[in-house]
Amino acid sequence: MTNTQRLQPVKDASNLYEVERRARHAVRPGFHISELQLSPSQKVPWHYHTNVSDTFYVLEGQMRLFLQEPKEEVRLGPGESYVAAARRPHLVTNAGTTSLTFLVLQGMGEYDYVPLV
Repeated sequence: MTNTQRLQPVKDASNLYEVERRARHAVRPGFHISELQLSPSQKVPWHYHTNVSDTFYVLEGQMRLFLQEPKEEVRLGPGESYVAAARRPHLVTNAGTTSLTFLVLQGMGEYDYVPLV
């Protein structure tokens, strides 16, 4: 990680950032599905996962996803998806003026959340 500082990995990141709503739909060893709802001013801060990928699937609203290594910006609308590979730093923002609701499928492997500052 050049130009960024890694913090200690955590197993539960729910206390690290605020969202309008968070729900778990499936939790299995090595895999889980979460639903997040972000207001227009909320974001999921820069982070990566050591062993699992994030598959984002937008249900409502507009997502703007920033990635590093390589640098990339992705915009997603309802019905669109994108996979952020394990170890690839990413940041999720709401790109619209209404709430963003999306699913995050995480797996296969042991989950962790490594915040970047």
